[in-house]
Amino acid sequence: MSVIELSEQEVIRRNSMNELRAMGIEPYPAAAYETNAYSTDIKAAFNDNEQPRRQVSVAGRMMSRRIMGKASFIELQDSKGRIQIYITRDDICTGESKDLYNIVFKRLLDLGDFIGIRGYVFRTQTGEISVHAQELTVLAKSIKPLPIVKYKDGVAYDSFEDPELRYRQRYVDLIVNDGIKAIFEKRATIIRTIRTILDEAGYTEVETPILQSIPGGASARPFITHHNALDVDLYLRIATELYLKRLIVGGFEGVYEIGKNFRNEGMDRSHNPEFTCLELYVQYKDYNWMMGFTEQLLERVCRATNGCAESTIDGQTISFKAPYRRLPILEAIQEKTGYDLNGKNEAEIRQICRELKMEEIDDTMGKGKLIDEIFGEFCEKSFIQPTFIIDYPVEMSPLTKMHRSKPGLTERFELMVNGKELANAYSELNDPIDQEERFKEQMKLADKGDDEAMIIDQDFLRALQYGMPPTSGIGIGIDRLVMLMTGQTTIQEVLFFPQMRPEKPNKTEEE
Repeated sequence: MSVIELSEQEVIRRNSMNELRAMGIEPYPAAAYETNAYSTDIKAAFNDNEQPRRQVSVAGRMMSRRIMGKASFIELQDSKGRIQIYITRDDICTGESKDLYNIVFKRLLDLGDFIGIRGYVFRTQTGEISVHAQELTVLAKSIKPLPIVKYKDGVAYDSFEDPELRYRQRYVDLIVNDGIKAIFEKRATIIRTIRTILDEAGYTEVETPILQSIPGGASARPFITHHNALDVDLYLRIATELYLKRLIVGGFEGVYEIGKNFRNEGMDRSHNPEFTCLELYVQYKDYNWMMGFTEQLLERVCRATNGCAESTIDGQTISFKAPYRRLPILEAIQEKTGYDLNGKNEAEIRQICRELKMEEIDDTMGKGKLIDEIFGEFCEKSFIQPTFIIDYPVEMSPLTKMHRSKPGLTERFELMVNGKELANAYSELNDPIDQEERFKEQMKLADKGDDEAMIIDQDFLRALQYGMPPTSGIGIGIDRLVMLMTGQTTIQEVLFFPQMRPEKPNKTEEE
């Protein structure tokens, strides 16, 4: 039988919880507690000359406490910030009983507990705007101590900095580490701004299936699950593309979805198997229009998030102000490696990979995958400022329209920022015959062992046969965008709950 070990502090706090109940004070009351102010609002609106003094009702966690006999100072943390509370025995206690101050506040309450305070706002002799408590209410007992940083002789103790602990216990990270909550507030601003821009343009936000019978719309390895009632295997979607294009066929001018995609691949500083993506499709547009639209969208998002068109990450200042450089992918490869891949077949490109001493190349890779590997290894990291890499070979772009003037190439771009791909966009392939042939080429790659090759989606082909107008589409990685806008170098910092290995239980086994 498993027994959870309790620390000495956890035992003390549970005893305090029981003592509160014995005194008739419920440590987890059911009644609502009405607040009328936040810490930040109180400080911003304070007026030394205001009479009578402003009465406020605030609530939050007790994060520090200085007891000085019959009076004490605490720091209260609410959802907006922190404010100092001044508490005296005579002000919060009624009648002759001093239990609320001497026993409850001084002995039975702990750092991390939620309390409610009613009182008036004033400025202390040291100049700090504070609340003079007239009522104190216990709202929730914390029976596990917070790792609140303490300083002694300039040395910090109990800091909560270990990345694995922070990501596993994001709730603690948000409480004790300054600036973490601001990252996620900016994330919300980014998504809200994108929605506003797309809604203002007249495009419709939609929802498409997460469970799919065919994992289409991208080259990636899917997660597989099983539907018990239908007794069929299903896939978690790797992209929303093919379903959104069906809606363009159905007559929508523009559709977009901001949602989760899932790819059963590795995890590192810029990849999480579950990630958020924006996909947008607009009829009667092409990739040239989409480049201009993307520039304007990202500049506006950056201004909404940071107050300007710039962001700093890795010590680099990145400007999202339009326009961005446009560079064909084969020119980029020639610029960085000295090799011209124009007109080269698979065997010739494979030989170039050998000459470049690329170790990750194998026989399952076709021409498109080989070019992608060359670009990834020798080019991608060099593009710090936003750069559109354009005109990809057809072998790399099974869903993209052939280039109108460059044989063998397609009308596709990827947006590179800070050495990583941020967006991928096309003039969408709307020729159903050509699309079917592209799918068949992908199946040949699958037969060679490429487990990221696309599967033929017959229903999508049927939809195209009814006619899809000229369309441009784009996918933007929201998590990477948040990293760029908030100056974070790892994707785990911008995900509330990144994927991690299962935690080993901290338990002892008793027979």
